[in-house]
Amino acid sequence: MNPMQVVARTPKNNCRECGYPTCLAFGVAVTATGVDPRRCPHLNLAGLEIQVAGIDLEDGARQRDLALVEHLKGKVAGADFATLAPRLGAGYNPGTPAAMTFAYLGQEVVLGKEGILIDNREPEDPRDQILLYNYVHSGGGLAPELAWLGLESLPNSIAKVRTLATYCEAPLARLFSSQPAERAIAIAALAGGAPSANPGATLTFIFQVLPRLPQQVIFWAEDSEDGFDARVKILFDQNVLNFLDLESLVFSGERLAERLAALLTEMA
Repeated sequence: MNPMQVVARTPKNNCRECGYPTCLAFGVAVTATGVDPRRCPHLNLAGLEIQVAGIDLEDGARQRDLALVEHLKGKVAGADFATLAPRLGAGYNPGTPAAMTFAYLGQEVVLGKEGILIDNREPEDPRDQILLYNYVHSGGGLAPELAWLGLESLPNSIAKVRTLATYCEAPLARLFSSQPAERAIAIAALAGGAPSANPGATLTFIFQVLPRLPQQVIFWAEDSEDGFDARVKILFDQNVLNFLDLESLVFSGERLAERLAALLTEMA
């Protein structure tokens, strides 16, 4: 794949969110030097196959993620799980080895100093491990107060707002638009979500993505008469950065959308 083929998959608006001055410069960096294509939050990755000097970039990104997993695993190796667990809303198992247990999008997590199991299986995506180890490494802080704000209200989040919209809010809007309310509520419950009152919206849920990580999902159905498309807005608790960094926070929104899509397929 050449640089122009990468550029064709971008918005071509030179937004600089990837860190390069133009979409073309980014395309050159991807194809010539192995820059991770995911640095562009708007890039269409479907069917993307890029190799640089014989290196599969997708495999390279996975290897970097796995290296980060090992780094974070080392950071939590000295943690006192018994003290830390209550601060994170987790259970504590003092067995050998000791571990914390908690829910993640309706799935059971067992997190020890040597590894993680989700519903008794090793995670397929290392980014799940990164998110979960980051949650533990945060050490906790002020508990959620259900005082909601948008991602754009968090510091240094401008480059992440569109990523959240593209990979979380837009997919959720499509999913909720395709389902009757009763089915949407049933699917949400399986991922740790419960309906919440919001007279101005079609549906509103509060998801316990992690024990101290609530996310409010507000869905407005399409209004063809007024020319409004269906849309979703994700809100976070004002204390959310006590528990996750911005990168992991956005990924948690992506995983929420993917989890609901997977549950919908399973229920079909």
